[in-house]
Amino acid sequence: MPKVSSFYGIIIMMFFKEHNPPHFHVKYGEFKAQIRISDLGIIEGKLPARTLGLVVEWASIHKEELMNNWNRARNNEKILDIEPLL
Repeated sequence: MPKVSSFYGIIIMMFFKEHNPPHFHVKYGEFKAQIRISDLGIIEGKLPARTLGLVVEWASIHKEELMNNWNRARNNEKILDIEPLL
């Protein structure tokens, strides 16, 4: 699973040829979640509130890049890195 970005111990990843709806995966310590790109809601899993807040803040800034990577992954193309939250 290619890493898209990482910051503050949070790892953002995407799978190739993934199922709908468009989403990304988050790992933080023992926590894991799948986040919808459209509304940044959790599809599955759980994250601490502070971690989820940071992920939502980051994803709000990079929503267009996330959708671009989603489309690339669906077409089995190279997924591009996205700047971390600073």
